[in-house]
Amino acid sequence: MDAQGLHIETHPREGDPVLRAGRPDPCTVVIFGATGDLAERKLFPALFELDRSHLLPDHFAIVAYSRSKLVGDAFREHVKEGLQKFARTQPLDEATWKRFAPRLEVVSGAYDDPASFARLREKLDEVSRHHATDGNQLYYMATPASTFPQILHGLAEAGLLKREEQPGQRPWRRLVIEKPFGHDLDSARELNRELSAVLDEKQVFRIDHYLGKETVQNILVFRFANAIFEPLWNRNHIDHVEITAAEKIGVEGRGGFYDETGVIRDMVQNHLLQVLALCAMEPPVSFAAEDIRDEKTKVFRALRPLEGREVAEAVVAGQYEGYRKEKGVKPDSRTPTYVAMKMNVDSWRWQGVPFYVRAGKNLKQRLTEVSIHFKSVPIGLFAGEGATCQRLQPNVLTLRIQPKEGIALSFESKVPGEDVSIAGVTMDFNYAESFDKPVPEAYERLLLDCMRGNATLFARQDSVEQAWSYVTPILRALESGEGGEVHTYAPGTSGPDAANAIPARDGRRWTRL
Repeated sequence: MDAQGLHIETHPREGDPVLRAGRPDPCTVVIFGATGDLAERKLFPALFELDRSHLLPDHFAIVAYSRSKLVGDAFREHVKEGLQKFARTQPLDEATWKRFAPRLEVVSGAYDDPASFARLREKLDEVSRHHATDGNQLYYMATPASTFPQILHGLAEAGLLKREEQPGQRPWRRLVIEKPFGHDLDSARELNRELSAVLDEKQVFRIDHYLGKETVQNILVFRFANAIFEPLWNRNHIDHVEITAAEKIGVEGRGGFYDETGVIRDMVQNHLLQVLALCAMEPPVSFAAEDIRDEKTKVFRALRPLEGREVAEAVVAGQYEGYRKEKGVKPDSRTPTYVAMKMNVDSWRWQGVPFYVRAGKNLKQRLTEVSIHFKSVPIGLFAGEGATCQRLQPNVLTLRIQPKEGIALSFESKVPGEDVSIAGVTMDFNYAESFDKPVPEAYERLLLDCMRGNATLFARQDSVEQAWSYVTPILRALESGEGGEVHTYAPGTSGPDAANAIPARDGRRWTRL
């Protein structure tokens, strides 16, 4: 029982899991860009944590590939220093490190040099024999998007990437691509053409770390395993849906990259549209990867297009004060660091229910959540005699993705006493406390799924292109100025005041940050 008098118990169900994750196959993971930020902060810590939890296959190796000159022992020491900063469990578990370090091999080479890829092939043959990884290889591109085609063709020409002719072929080859998957619809299509010229779609894993978050995966279980919510999950009972991804930090020294990207490409096109799809999709036929991905793609197809002048009505872009002074940012940049928009899903279930989405940097707090706002009660039963009577608040179901992962439900209740006074009550469930186990990092889950060949949590070619075909006209309108001005806002606030007009036009307002 906590201070607010709320007691939450969890009752794990007996019997086998609904879906058993399964052991990953023996394999070698090749990391391109192994000395980069992503590898140091996310990939090596995730692989180390999996090793610590005995979740990696028994026969496993990592080959770090980098353009800078790597020496085995020095690089292992560099990885260890990174783990001491970024690993999820501290202090670093020395026993795991003793097991992990010998699995780590290095290759130095360029991305456009056939001789470098020939060296990589020799190293992989040697690693496969030494670590008994059965020739299964997972290539991870932790590099800038501009290098993807070079690496792809380098691997294909060296005979390291082959198309899978029938499902379940051994030894397997898989490729993991970090976002951005293109810069707009045309470049996304071009990238997909390059990929499909070499590989079957089943071998391509487009990674979106949001989908690896435990709380995002729980949206499906929460919706489809609870009969008290699913019958209400539609236009008859839901007034509007709000999706927020607020960050406290600015561009953190990544000004050059961010100025090319902006908040819509960085957050909306991938992460937030994926979250929206999980909230809005129809029940899949099964939990199989393709069944879930089919339903998500239907949501993207149902998004009502926004083009030209319509963009100014439905979208507000903002930029925090001081952004143009950040290193690498153009002094006259129009790149938005904040966006608020109203989306409509034109489907039977959601017709007439607006989805309000906002995302931004340098805001008041760090918070990613989905709020489902239910309709108000239909009659003023509690209107009382005077017009100044207590206003009833509609019920809100909040799915908190980060931080404080959990679910909250607000409802109305009578305050004890002679008068009929009404108070809002919030029931709040917190993952880490209720299940008494740490919530794993997204990359841990996603890397394991790549090794298992389970694509459920990865973006498929058609859905990536569908998302871009929705977002690209919005970007064009904003970049040309037809979509309205870019408003400035003070760091540490809720964003530009102009954003309030989006829900206000419909008589609604944002949840306060």
